[in-house]
Amino acid sequence: MDYTGELTLLRTSFKKCRLKTELLKLGDIKRCGIGDASEDFFSAELPRAIINNAPDMQTVYKLTDAFKQKYKYMLLDKDSLLIIGPYLSSPISESEFFEIGERNSISPKQQKYLRELYYSIPVLEESCPLFIMLDAFLERVWKSPSFAMIDLGDTGAPPSPLVEKSGDDGFEDILVNMKAMEQRYAFENELIDAVTLGQLHKESTLFSFFSGGNFEKRISDPVRNAKNYGIIMNTLLRKAAERGGVHPVYLDRISSDFAARIEEMSALSENTALMQDMFRSYCRLVRKHSMRSYSPLVQKTVLIIDSDLSADLSLSSLAALQDISPGYLSAIFKKETGKTLSEYVRERRIRHAAHLLATTSLQIQSVALHCGILDVQYFSKLFKREMGKTPKEYREGQKRSDERR
Repeated sequence: MDYTGELTLLRTSFKKCRLKTELLKLGDIKRCGIGDASEDFFSAELPRAIINNAPDMQTVYKLTDAFKQKYKYMLLDKDSLLIIGPYLSSPISESEFFEIGERNSISPKQQKYLRELYYSIPVLEESCPLFIMLDAFLERVWKSPSFAMIDLGDTGAPPSPLVEKSGDDGFEDILVNMKAMEQRYAFENELIDAVTLGQLHKESTLFSFFSGGNFEKRISDPVRNAKNYGIIMNTLLRKAAERGGVHPVYLDRISSDFAARIEEMSALSENTALMQDMFRSYCRLVRKHSMRSYSPLVQKTVLIIDSDLSADLSLSSLAALQDISPGYLSAIFKKETGKTLSEYVRERRIRHAAHLLATTSLQIQSVALHCGILDVQYFSKLFKREMGKTPKEYREGQKRSDERR
């Protein structure tokens, strides 16, 4: 059967999660090995394992190499071999890292290259959606609801590109380190691009990076090292959100909040949640405040509104501030935002009111004033119409939610 379309979709999905795939002819491996058949490809022990365990159809083979990297390979048809990997089933701990280095004769000088290698490898559990997708693909290709799984286990310690070669004088080390660093920087760029576009849905595919302290270790103190990396990521993601169309007036507060949270971190175990929250928060900021598609006039109008919701934000006042006619401002604002100016102001004021009710003990009349509404009865009526609850009911509901957490 022709499965080209399904295979392309599968490999594209794997690539987005930084999981390598290769489609090779079995004959090429038997003749020359994977290293020759595909440039810079995977583990040195894969060709030997494939040749020694000649693959059968309708069988998935799993293999773990000496560095705890995992691979899967399978025959899709008589001679088309799909190889997936490397990936890790769990993050490599600090103690495991040193044990692996010693077991494979990795010198202390070269261990930083091994660490760079691990930075570039995704962490994926066997139950992850990617492998469920693989199972569904194989069921379709092999036209069978079931197939065999053979775990070849740990294949031992093969020759590795990380082991020093006599006469090379470190040149191979440099190449390996460069390649690993390129992969890690490429991933960080993917993270930055996701924030620029407000792609919250990419959190699941990028999550493995946040697991297990997968960041460059530049000093011996792991917590201080995590803080330093957090500072770097806060800066990079702030710039990414700015590139995504968020004005600095919105970025300053969130950037400052994360800077404080980073310094307050007391244990390495807190780092994963903090990095995830940072990614989500900047993505949400882009989705909420991106003004890339707005003209300079509408951008300025939005900034004036959001900078002081207690001010006079009538159409005539906003038009006068920018020396244009109310009719022109009204028309262009509705065209670009899909809302009338009064609708936008009302939504922003009610949203700000909800925030104040949930996070402060201000009297409801004071909340109304902070939102530019002088008549508290009108404020309550407007709030209930928009939120479905009175300000008092909303505040009590938020308190009950907080107590249940």
